[in-house]
Amino acid sequence: MHITITQTSLSDKWQTCIQSTRYRGLLERFYSASTGTRLVTKQAGLPGKRPPKGPRTKQPSRANQPPLEKTEDLMQCIAYATADQYHLATLCHDLVSSGFYEITDLPRDASNVLVVCTEMASKPNDHGIIFFFREGSVVFWNVEDKTTKHVMRILESHEIQPYEVALVHWENEEINYRVGEGNSKLCRGDILLNSELEPDQAVLEKFAFSNALSLSVKLAIWEVSLDNFVESIQSIPEMLKSGKRVKLSRAEVMQKIGELFALRHCINLSSDLLITPDFYWDRENLEQLYDKTCQFLSINRRVKVMFELARVLF
Repeated sequence: MHITITQTSLSDKWQTCIQSTRYRGLLERFYSASTGTRLVTKQAGLPGKRPPKGPRTKQPSRANQPPLEKTEDLMQCIAYATADQYHLATLCHDLVSSGFYEITDLPRDASNVLVVCTEMASKPNDHGIIFFFREGSVVFWNVEDKTTKHVMRILESHEIQPYEVALVHWENEEINYRVGEGNSKLCRGDILLNSELEPDQAVLEKFAFSNALSLSVKLAIWEVSLDNFVESIQSIPEMLKSGKRVKLSRAEVMQKIGELFALRHCINLSSDLLITPDFYWDRENLEQLYDKTCQFLSINRRVKVMFELARVLF
């Protein structure tokens, strides 16, 4: 069974949405062409290569950075968004059973994160530590590749609505860091951690940086989802303009409606990204680290672009 859509059967709002030149201008400026990846359940197998993407509102290019193996004091922090949410309690149990150590002396208001450390550090300059945020993102600090892959496999059993593997690995955030003298800060795209900090304070500063990185990768997943939806309806206005009929099956219509509702949910959630979490209200030094990292990753600008596109789309 097919549903025939003519120009007169579309709502005015929908026609305005898909034919809006303002929307198309924003799309061309801030978003790449769709690569066909959708926000769907993970598929088996290793992530494949994806075509190069157009400019987005993410951080500046870091292609000119020196390789980590040639810079002894530099270590790597890398973030992934892998699912809508995590079951932190069961994840903690499995990680501890696998030889990881939970850090339990976090402040009580840091309740939506699980922090574990590992002896399998990539470099001897710092401990290996991992932050798991309940909202579905994970951040690794100085963790060797083999251990990172092992953790990602454990994580699969504790994900709610996992994302496609290729999408997870493509939309990551990588940032180099080192431990040295002076106050912790983000400088020229690298993180400096104060070597004189007490261990518990060092964890909190890493938490602040990780918090911003986790938001960025989560936002990137939503951006791709929006890209894909727009690409999937791009041909409709041209066909209507030329007087052609657009034939969609009932299943296809229901799928597009479902995608619209899912996008609206994601964009509603993204509104929280513009609000500094309560955790930082009485921790000014951590708030500065969090805010500076958000600025570097263009979090506010990217969220506002999503709001503008959503306003036209919905």
